[in-house]
Amino acid sequence: MLIIVLTINASLESCTKHFKNGKNKNKMQLSKNKEQVTGPSTIIYKTRNDYYDLVPVTLSPDKKSIVSFPGTRDVFYKGKLAYPERLHQGFLLDNRGINENVAFLTMTYDLFSKLQKVFSADELFKMIKDDDPLTEMYNCGNRSQWDIEKLNQLIDSGKYKKFKRLK
Repeated sequence: MLIIVLTINASLESCTKHFKNGKNKNKMQLSKNKEQVTGPSTIIYKTRNDYYDLVPVTLSPDKKSIVSFPGTRDVFYKGKLAYPERLHQGFLLDNRGINENVAFLTMTYDLFSKLQKVFSADELFKMIKDDDPLTEMYNCGNRSQWDIEKLNQLIDSGKYKKFKRLK
């Protein structure tokens, strides 16, 4: 979704009068400096072990329950299994929507995507392999502003540290 902030160069009364009369229709101009883009965040992270192909779930802050987990169709991103992208220096780029309360199941994306039965949160909780897998996690802003090459440059330069550290 793209939200565009428009500026009006006249008072509301004047603007209304001009638009009704068909005059000054170009008084509304796109302000590129005020453009706001919303969408998914760019989450880069490192884990203690290799959980690359394991399905992530979200735990409650006290780690006593699962508060969010994918359905079998939710483990896809752009038509492919939602494995994270491998980045430089051991970082991964999230494609599933994880946060600092992530845990990884013992089940792979491939196996999970083929399930006929949807497990309950309690059943999935028993399948957690690691409930504290992260060593680092950063939110680098809106996903639309990054590609893999730019993220690798960010990581190599160490500038990722200027972004919000989540873990």
